[in-house]
Amino acid sequence: MRNGTGRRKLRIRTALAAATVIGLGATALTALPAAAAEESVAVRYRHGGTGGDQAAPWLTVVNTGATSIPLSQVKVRYYFKGDPGASYSYACDWAVRGCTQVTGTFGTLPGPTAAADRYLEVGFTAEAGSLAPGADTGDVQLRFHRSDWQPLDQFDDYSFGPAQTAYGDWSKVTATVGGVQVWGTTPAGNEPTPTPPAIPTGPTPTTPTPTDPLPTGPTVPPAGRGVLFDDFDYTGHTDPAIAAHGWTIRSGGGGPGVGDASWVPENVTFAKQGANSVMTLRTSTQGSGASTQGSGASTRQTEVHTGVRKFKSGTYAARVRFADAPASGPDGDHLVQSFFTINDLAAPMADDYAEYDFEYLPNGGWGETANVLYTTSWETFRPDPWEAVNQHTEARTSQAGWHDLVLTIDDTALVYYLDGKEFARHDARYLPERPMSIHFNQWLIDLAGQTSTTPRAYEEQVDYVLHVKDQVLTPAEVAAKVATYRSNGTAFEDSVPAS
Repeated sequence: MRNGTGRRKLRIRTALAAATVIGLGATALTALPAAAAEESVAVRYRHGGTGGDQAAPWLTVVNTGATSIPLSQVKVRYYFKGDPGASYSYACDWAVRGCTQVTGTFGTLPGPTAAADRYLEVGFTAEAGSLAPGADTGDVQLRFHRSDWQPLDQFDDYSFGPAQTAYGDWSKVTATVGGVQVWGTTPAGNEPTPTPPAIPTGPTPTTPTPTDPLPTGPTVPPAGRGVLFDDFDYTGHTDPAIAAHGWTIRSGGGGPGVGDASWVPENVTFAKQGANSVMTLRTSTQGSGASTQGSGASTRQTEVHTGVRKFKSGTYAARVRFADAPASGPDGDHLVQSFFTINDLAAPMADDYAEYDFEYLPNGGWGETANVLYTTSWETFRPDPWEAVNQHTEARTSQAGWHDLVLTIDDTALVYYLDGKEFARHDARYLPERPMSIHFNQWLIDLAGQTSTTPRAYEEQVDYVLHVKDQVLTPAEVAAKVATYRSNGTAFEDSVPAS
């Protein structure tokens, strides 16, 4: 994997070309030892992107044998040509059985070739379970990159298949079961020996193997490149690290929302979900009978935002869980669940105002009668009498569940992505003139959606936030950066300079 002459960004394809599935006859495989006669797997592969600064081998392992196979006994190797002196970092973006059950280590081939001198070995922990005959692992979406984030060229890599835009059997990755190779063809001169290794006594290590050079550079984007990343790993709303990391949990009153509503810090909580920490914003109300606006004295809203405005062009990303149904009580309130970036309106219709929103309304509102997701790019507005200058795109469908939200801003456009696909592209006339802050909030537009006075509560959750200053990243590159931070145990970084 050699440095390219130019930086080619990794892209997730939104329309996949049909690909020929390569069927492998017996002559294409390394001869199988007798010990593996009843334990066989096939590896299906597709590439998640070409060029750029990271490789993306996506795999699925199928049990083609007659007996159940513990996944902890399965190892898959992807072969590539390394850059001299370079070290590499691995990340799992997503796996059906969970990324915490997937391991990745790098090794060096004893017989280097023009197309391969390194490999990424993928394994599974004991908690991943077993594969019954005919079953498969489902998607295992992996990425790796140079530890210094220098660009890569995958086209000289042994295992890389640029035509594999859909899963198909792939002989240029190999698989072993219990140390015995049962699938694929190794690069010439690196044929396996049939001697199995010792039975493992625990999960496969995730640190580099002794044959892989130790890291010579950072394994996350270097400090000073202008990155904010927060995994929201806090003990509670009073954790002093929240303020130390530049966040404010809003308190007191004021808009948006129903009159007399309050913003309540204690309704912002943090808890582990699997390996990750998740921030929950809880909004509650008892309503006020049949009022369309009425008193919001019982309404407790939530907002978390950066305390300074220093974010402008670049990439904004967050993983957010929207909810259609309340966590408790009757449904129907006109609720807004959001992730956005904004600065202040200096004066009505001021032309240096900026605001860019992901806003989900699970029960409608603003004239909508059902769930709708808005992305809105603001040039300016006047509160009274109301006048707005903005561009918006909407989808009138349920968005309940976790979503990857990405916004990119360069000098030509604003582009919004939902779960890896472009959702909206807004004009350059709406680009920001001044720095902004980053916000998450959940609030009620009015009290007309649900006229009951029965208490109810709604929850919006946030897994992480990422901003990369002055760089436009694809959703795949966002996922890879987040995975790298997590694999290195980095819960927070802020190297974005003050404005």
